[in-house]
Amino acid sequence: MTKAKTYNHGVPWEKEFNVTQAYSVNGTIYISGQFSHNMQGEFVGEGDIKVQTRQTFENLDRVLAGFGVTKSNIADLEIYLTRPQEDFEPFLSVYKEYVGDHRSAVTLIGVSGLAFPEQLVEIRAVAHTD
Repeated sequence: MTKAKTYNHGVPWEKEFNVTQAYSVNGTIYISGQFSHNMQGEFVGEGDIKVQTRQTFENLDRVLAGFGVTKSNIADLEIYLTRPQEDFEPFLSVYKEYVGDHRSAVTLIGVSGLAFPEQLVEIRAVAHTD
């Protein structure tokens, strides 16, 4: 059994809320819900699903890079949208741009709200290191 590893962006609220961005053990990376913030922890793209989605995927890429892997190692995505009917098409265009030819399992869930009132999207993932 290998030792568990974690990854953090280094934003203030990670310590405040006692969370890690990802936890990896035995070749599987469990990635916490990523959302639209910069590396100072400030929210990015209020009201704009495309900007929020791009930033969210950038943050997901940072987590993956922290384990030496890329989006091609993603096995499963859970996507949460607060306005699924309104934002599905613009979200999908950014999603397709991001994933390219890679195909993972995906679940998209409409929710009434997320952690921050301005947040339109959150993406949770499971990836592998091999």
